[in-house]
Amino acid sequence: MPEFFDHIERLQVADLLDELGPDAPTLLQPWTTRDMAAHLILRDHDPLGAPGLVLPGAWRRLAERRQRDLAQRDFTELTATLRSGTPPGPFRIGWVRRLASLNEFFVHHEDVRRANGRGPRTHEPAMREALWHNVIRSAWFLSRRLRHAGLEVCWAGTGHTVRARRGEPVARIAGDPGELLLYLFGRQNIAHVEVGGTDAAVGAVAGTHFGM
Repeated sequence: MPEFFDHIERLQVADLLDELGPDAPTLLQPWTTRDMAAHLILRDHDPLGAPGLVLPGAWRRLAERRQRDLAQRDFTELTATLRSGTPPGPFRIGWVRRLASLNEFFVHHEDVRRANGRGPRTHEPAMREALWHNVIRSAWFLSRRLRHAGLEVCWAGTGHTVRARRGEPVARIAGDPGELLLYLFGRQNIAHVEVGGTDAAVGAVAGTHFGM
C-alpha cells in the first residue's frame, strides 16, 4: 500500500484538470482550473515565487505575477508538468510529503471537484488514517483565530478526538477526516461535517475564519 498519498492526489487532480479543461470553475473564485494548475506548479517548481504563497507584501506580489505568467502556458503542458511529480528539493522530504503536500493536493483537488458538482469521495482506510493524522497535526494552527470557545475535532463513528483549542464553552466538529480537513482549511460551506455544542460555542465557530 502506498505510503505517500500526495502523489496519488497529484495524479488524480491532474487527470481531473485534463478532463475539465482550462476554463472550469474552482472554489477559489475567480480562479479557473488553469489558475489552479499554475498555482500547484508554482509551489513545486518555482523556488523564487513559491515563498510568496505564504509570505505577504512583495513576495506575495511576485508569486501572483509568476503564477499569472505560468497560467498563460499551454494547458496540456501545465497538466503534464504537474503529473511529472516534484523536482529535487524540500518537497521530496518524507514528512513534508505526508503533511504539507498531502494537505495541499487533497484540498485543492476538492476545490476543483466540489466546484464542478462532485461530492465527497470514499477513501480507503489508509488514506483516511493519513488525513486524520494531518487533522491532528494541523487543527491547532488552522483554528487559531477561534475566540470565546474551545474546540474538539472528532472522526465521526470512531473514538478519535483531538482537542484543537482550550476554552469554554466547547464546540465539537465531527465528520470524516477529509471533510474535517476541508473545514479546517476554510471550506466550511462545502465540508460535510456536523457542528455541535451550545449556541454560543456554535456561533463562535460559525463566525471564525479557519485556515491558513
